[in-house]
Amino acid sequence: MSDEMDLKHQSQSAGKISQPFFLWRHLNKLRWLCLVIVFLMLILIPLLSLYQHFVAAQGYNHLTGSEKFIYDSMAFITAPLVSDPEHELDAIKGTTWSGQLFGLKLTDPLALVGQIAAGIEIYWPFALTAMIPIIFTLLFGRFFCGWICPATFLYELNTNMAVWLNKIGIRTGNRRFNRMFKYLVLIVGIVLSALTGSIFFASIYPPAVIGRELYFSIALSGFGGGTLFFILTLLFDLLVAKRGFCRYLCPGGALYSLLGRYRVFRIRRIVEKCNDCSKCNAVCEFGLNPMEDDFGQECNNCAACISVCPKDAMTFIFSVKDHKYQGHGHHSRHYRKNQSDNKLGDIEVKNLND
Repeated sequence: MSDEMDLKHQSQSAGKISQPFFLWRHLNKLRWLCLVIVFLMLILIPLLSLYQHFVAAQGYNHLTGSEKFIYDSMAFITAPLVSDPEHELDAIKGTTWSGQLFGLKLTDPLALVGQIAAGIEIYWPFALTAMIPIIFTLLFGRFFCGWICPATFLYELNTNMAVWLNKIGIRTGNRRFNRMFKYLVLIVGIVLSALTGSIFFASIYPPAVIGRELYFSIALSGFGGGTLFFILTLLFDLLVAKRGFCRYLCPGGALYSLLGRYRVFRIRRIVEKCNDCSKCNAVCEFGLNPMEDDFGQECNNCAACISVCPKDAMTFIFSVKDHKYQGHGHHSRHYRKNQSDNKLGDIEVKNLND
């Protein structure tokens, strides 16, 4: 009788945790919307900067045809929002590396680390601009990589291209390397910044490179060496290792992973609903192992595994660490076989006792 009550209590307890919040399944769509908005903003900001210069110069009749098109387009977009574009558009400046959004100055924590290393001191007004991203990382982990980084938008499109190429018979790279290598890149970058007095990361950090190159191409009608570098990272991801730069080389990814190791908001597998289909593993851009509860500090809370799960067996929880491996999903073939074997064993033991 007590065994039956224990089983009933366990079933009720499992029911309480086996229903993820229904909106979690749609977070991946929201994430993509955020990535698109960020990327479009990086295109819009240099266009707004050009428009400001044109307005300040008061020489519309001297503009070329393409410049008049930019002027007219930006005037149409901003007219309902600002009355003095020459000054009021200063509210939005910069990139995801460092910028200003309606008076709020924000800086990538990696830029702060580079500044401290290069200057061998902390410039507190600049350090304070990185506090909001740092706090969010402590709470949500490597969220910048999945939700804001403009490189992620292009890298995930690159992943989709790799899937398409594989479908038509062209093999793409899927090699695995040691994830610790990016931490070495972070350390080397700090040392080089300290030795040279310049922020080394700005040359190899994709979000910084993309923001700078977009500005060069739009506002200055040209490209810098960063464009070639980023193309090489795309080729590395496509031909050598899936999301290889983010997994194995990105110094920003290393820093965000360290800061978010004990994040309080993380994904958990609901073993009571899992069927071990491994779709969560297949969709994970960072090559993690959600099916065996292996998320770790690398997880960027992108929610792709939640979105793809056919059993709603993934959810978000508040915890400073992942759960240990909970065993096979209770809807899996392996779990049912183990349960059947255990029951047969119990019956044999009972028969022997009788």
